[in-house]
Amino acid sequence: MALATAVALAFFVVPLIGIVERANWSTIWSDLSSEEARSALRLSLLCSVAAAGISIVLGTPLAWVLARASIPGRSLMRGVVLLPMVLPPVVGGVALLSAFSLRSPIGGWLDDALGIQLTYSPVGSVLAETFVAMPFYVITVEAAFRTMDRRYEETAAGLGASRATVFRRVTLPLVLPSVVGGAVLAWARALGEFGATITFAGNIEGRTRTLPLAVYLELESNRDAAVALSLVLLVVSLAVMVSLRDRWLAQP
Repeated sequence: MALATAVALAFFVVPLIGIVERANWSTIWSDLSSEEARSALRLSLLCSVAAAGISIVLGTPLAWVLARASIPGRSLMRGVVLLPMVLPPVVGGVALLSAFSLRSPIGGWLDDALGIQLTYSPVGSVLAETFVAMPFYVITVEAAFRTMDRRYEETAAGLGASRATVFRRVTLPLVLPSVVGGAVLAWARALGEFGATITFAGNIEGRTRTLPLAVYLELESNRDAAVALSLVLLVVSLAVMVSLRDRWLAQP
C-alpha cells in the first residue's frame, strides 16, 4: 500500500514540480505584469465570478429539486445536469454554438430582437464557463440537501413557519457550508476553463482571452510567460482544494 501510494502521489506531484522548476523566476514578475497578462487575468476573474454567481442563483433551486422532489425522470435530469463534468469541453463548446450562434434560432432571435451576440463576446465566455462549472456546484449542494437532518425543517413547519420561511431560515443556513464550498469549486473550475470557451467565445484579446487561453497562446511565442501564467492557475487551484477539504465540503 505504501509503495502504491507513493507511486500514485508521484504521478501527480512530479508534473507540478516540473512547472515550478521550469519557471524563469528572474522574469516572472514582468511576465505577469505585462498588459496581455493583466488583461487575461482581469477578464478571467470577471467571467469566473459571474459564472459562480449564476451557478448559485440557478443551481441552488436545481440542486433542491434533484435532492427532494419526486418527479418522473429525475435520474435523467441529474444525468443531463452533470453531463458537462464528463463531456469533453470542446464538445460542450460545439453544443453551445449549435444552440446560441447567430445561425441558431435562439442566437439569431437574440441578435435580431435585442442586439445580443453571445458568440465571441465576454458574455459568451461567461456562458461557456457556467456550462462547465455549474455541475460542480449542483452536485455539492445536492448532496447537502439530501443528507441534512430534516427534523429541523419539520420542527419549524410544525411551529407554523411557511415553506419559504423554513427554506430561508432553516434549510439554507444548514447547507451554507456546502453552498460556499460549491460556489468556490465552481469558480475555480470556471477560472480554468479552456475548451468550451475557445470553441464558443473565441480567443480575442481583451474580450474573450482568459488565462487558460493566454497560456495556450504564449506557449507558441513566450514559454516563460506561459509557465508564469500556469503557476497562477496552479496556486489558485491548489489553494482552493486545500482550503475546501474537510471544512466547506463536509456534510451538514
